[in-house]
Amino acid sequence: MKKAALFIAFQGFRDEEYAEPKRIMEKAGLTVETISTSKGLARGKIKITAQVDKVLDEVNISDYACMALVGGPGALEHLDKPKVHKMFTDFHAQGKPIAAICISPVILAHAGLLKNKKATVWPDGSNELVANGAVYTGKELEIDSNIITANGPAAAKAYGEAIVEAVK
Repeated sequence: MKKAALFIAFQGFRDEEYAEPKRIMEKAGLTVETISTSKGLARGKIKITAQVDKVLDEVNISDYACMALVGGPGALEHLDKPKVHKMFTDFHAQGKPIAAICISPVILAHAGLLKNKKATVWPDGSNELVANGAVYTGKELEIDSNIITANGPAAAKAYGEAIVEAVK
C-alpha cells in the first residue's frame, strides 16, 4: 500500500486543509502519516486535533509516494525550516509528487522548488512566490509537472483529489 506524508504545524494547522485531503487519500487506499515538529496531539486553528505519527527526524522520505504540506497560521512558523526544505527538495529530486496548500507553498518557494513553475498560494503569500521565481497564477488549484499547489480551505477537496491522481 502506498503511503503519503502530510506535514502539519504542531499548533495552528488549518483544520479542513488537513482533514479533507486526509479523508480523500485514505478513501483512495493511501496510508497517510501525519508529520510535525513535536509528538503528541497537534492543534488545528479552529477545533480539531491530529495525532502526530512522526516528527521530522523520524521521516525516511523514500517511504512515501507523495509528500504534502498543510497550511494555516502556524505553517510558516513551524515548517518553513531548512530541514523541511531539504526533505522536499530531496524528495522532488526523486521525481515524486509534492504538494502544498494555503500559505504553505511559500515553504516550497523558499526551498527553491517553485522557480519557473506555475503555482498558487493564499493571497498573502503571492509576493513571496514571485520573489522566489514562481509564476503566480492566483487559481484555486495549480499543477505544474509533479508539484501541486492550492490556495486555501475552499480548495481542500480538489487538493486531496489532485494528490490521489498524482500518486496513481
